Amino acid sequence: MELILLRDVEGLGKKDDVVTVKNGYGRNYLIPKRMGIIANARNLNVLKERTRQSNMKTEKLLGQFRSAIAQLEADPIKVGAKVGTSGKIFGSVTNIQLADAIKKRTGLEVDRRKINIVEDVKSLGTYTAELNLHPSFQHELKFEVVGE
Repeated sequence: MELILLRDVEGLGKKDDVVTVKNGYGRNYLIPKRMGIIANARNLNVLKERTRQSNMKTEKLLGQFRSAIAQLEADPIKVGAKVGTSGKIFGSVTNIQLADAIKKRTGLEVDRRKINIVEDVKSLGTYTAELNLHPSFQHELKFEVVGE
């Protein structure tokens, strides 16, 4: 029996994969739990259209990411932090503050969980963060911590 998976199933496949399973497993487990649907001509056409629309949406999103990165490359982001007399900042700069700075600068809302600051930011200077905006689009972003 061929099924189209409606969500990721461990050991079987990812969402929108067409898989072959035994009849009992498909009829008694996957279909009733809404993990899959039968791969007939109608459902395959729906899957093809959904995939096409998803690819178009992804291309548009990647275009936005590229333009925002180009804007950020031209002039690094400056993140403000309260500084003591010795040049150390109070606390540290987090990915939340970096996401807010990116949003203010480019208008692009980046999920804080997709930003990974490589090293602890405890003093003024230039640092690097990894942006994992999409599985096919990762970028290293330089930012500067300045005193307020």
